[in-house]
Amino acid sequence: MSFHPQMDYAPARFHRSARRLADQGEPFAFTPERQAAFDRSVARYPADRRRSAILAALYLVQEQQGYVSRQAMRFVATQVACTPAEVEDVVTYYVMYYRRPVGTYVLAVCRTLSCALNGAERVTEALAEALGVEPGGTDATGTFTLTEFECLGACDRAPVVMVNNEHWQERLTPDRVPRFLEDLRARGLAALGGCLHAGAEPGDRAS
Repeated sequence: MSFHPQMDYAPARFHRSARRLADQGEPFAFTPERQAAFDRSVARYPADRRRSAILAALYLVQEQQGYVSRQAMRFVATQVACTPAEVEDVVTYYVMYYRRPVGTYVLAVCRTLSCALNGAERVTEALAEALGVEPGGTDATGTFTLTEFECLGACDRAPVVMVNNEHWQERLTPDRVPRFLEDLRARGLAALGGCLHAGAEPGDRAS
């Protein structure tokens, strides 16, 4: 007789990790221009602190190929003198790095308190319905990728959507979503209202 419970070791009962690996991608290397930009960046740090330039290196990767593949992570590891696993730790920690190909415009809807209270969830639903995707997905045309984001820091202009990590549309509402998408398709980033803190009056262009 044993006081230990019997364990069911059937394969289906084992925990399966939900971790998603980055896209493998093609063999990667910087273009000469981006290699020069990286070299300027890494030169700011002592020789034994090359890994301090890892964020800059990853931004250059994403600028070049649109996302950060596993091949690119290996390349960055050689550039900053660390392991690929350490590069992956950084890529998976920061949401501004994309691990799979994305659309021309990445729409990141803020979902933190002020935006949530002002209807950000309904904005996300309207975008998802208009694009035919769930958050994390890219529409059939490859134009839009829809994501959610934690606090974009413009609580007084909620709900806020960030586009491609640096452009803004504030005070977006569900009824404005069709016009918002139509304008982006037609005029690109010029259609965005911008950020109040940069002196613009965002939201008005989406009306």
